[in-house]
Amino acid sequence: MAVFFTADTHFGDHRTINIQRRPFADTAAMDAGLIARWNARVAPDDTVWHLGDVARRAGDVAALLAQLNGTKHLLAGNNDPDATRAAAGWASVGDYAELTLDGQSLVLCHYPFRSWNGQHRGALNLHGHSHGRLKPMPRQFDVGVDPRGFAPVTLAELLSPAKETP
Repeated sequence: MAVFFTADTHFGDHRTINIQRRPFADTAAMDAGLIARWNARVAPDDTVWHLGDVARRAGDVAALLAQLNGTKHLLAGNNDPDATRAAAGWASVGDYAELTLDGQSLVLCHYPFRSWNGQHRGALNLHGHSHGRLKPMPRQFDVGVDPRGFAPVTLAELLSPAKETP
């Protein structure tokens, strides 16, 4: 069982195609591409932490989650209304999480932090929100789909600079 991280999918949001210059003709193509890339990487028994900004229309979230492999946890973003949080298909919903994966302490949130718990003891901050437009800080990683090949990414991929993410 693998653990993946992602953010800023913005399913169904035509504005994201234009603002982020995503390489999709329309939202149908974007949604299909995001689903295909997710499911090509994530197996049904894997875990995915989605760090917010799931979809434009909250009413579509349960149907989208049913199409995506893995056990899915949401850490809500600024574009995730209560209906997104309440959608069937989330194993957990929150705003912030700390966990240890493969001996590495992680601080997860939609928003990037300037400082975070355990930062000076080697903890990493994984976030979304910035769509790959922030200057990287040491031990901080944007896991949003825009800088990560439009697919979820593993911790090992984040920590391996020589290995490209999908």
